[in-house]
Amino acid sequence: MTVIVRDLRLDTPADAEGYARVRHLALPYILFTPDSVRHLVTRSHPDAHFRQLIAVEDGEVIGAAGVALAHDSTEPGQGYLNIYVRPDRTHRGAGRLLTRAAEEHLAAVGASKLYTWVLDEPANRAFAERHGYTRGRPAHFLRLDLANGTLPPLPEVPQGVELRPAADFTDDPRPLFELDAETVSDEPGEVTVEFTDYDAWLEQAWKHPLLDRELTMAAVVDGRPVAFSVAYTDGATRYSTAMTGTARAHRGRGLAKLAKIHSLYRARAAGITEAFTGNDAGNDPMIAINKWLGYEICATEVRYVRELG
Repeated sequence: MTVIVRDLRLDTPADAEGYARVRHLALPYILFTPDSVRHLVTRSHPDAHFRQLIAVEDGEVIGAAGVALAHDSTEPGQGYLNIYVRPDRTHRGAGRLLTRAAEEHLAAVGASKLYTWVLDEPANRAFAERHGYTRGRPAHFLRLDLANGTLPPLPEVPQGVELRPAADFTDDPRPLFELDAETVSDEPGEVTVEFTDYDAWLEQAWKHPLLDRELTMAAVVDGRPVAFSVAYTDGATRYSTAMTGTARAHRGRGLAKLAKIHSLYRARAAGITEAFTGNDAGNDPMIAINKWLGYEICATEVRYVRELG
């Protein structure tokens, strides 16, 4: 059958469901639901020129791509495309067609450098390199079995520190935005991000359908959050850490580790059985925390880059 590539249609429920299914089958270490797929379409910043593309064969979604400009980067002209094909529907041309459509879109909106994540497996690396992409830095996916594993004992909370869920900041989440903005700017990676738009953060991050405000924990000092661990859940038994970080003035005190382990204890009590997280391979402090918590590497992906002439 012929494979066609088109934009995801919000008025067609099967599109969002198919997109989420492809993402789960191709990369089960990141949480995606139909609601989160629709959220990305409707809440993305206009300057990102965001598109969700699907590859369809005989009415079935067999491939998916997320495509956008890194509009919140300090360096203009950077774009990303992440291509996924159902593992049981490969070798039909879906990946090639999605890549071509994504690259044409990014070139048209001014991208000069393209980034993509590729699972560190021979076929995936070869696909990226055939399309002109060059290998960059690796990152790991890690998994924690909350149903059968054992978490370390809860550390003592330091004097002057209070642990509070994000739900406590519902009336005024700006302090969490300010902490997020500071920590994300220090994340290792090729693309430097800078959060400056509070309203956009509210729409994209605070209102994200996977965000669990009861499981997202913050370490608070003098009434302000200084470290946090952001928790996503699929509404059932799967949990993912979206971000963990500490304000610069409070680093070295174990506060991020404290927030994360309290979040995991809450998740286990709420019936979560499986937790995922991700680490840049060079982020030694976070790798150490996750190893202490009992996470194990379950997959590795590599950032690939292509310069557009």
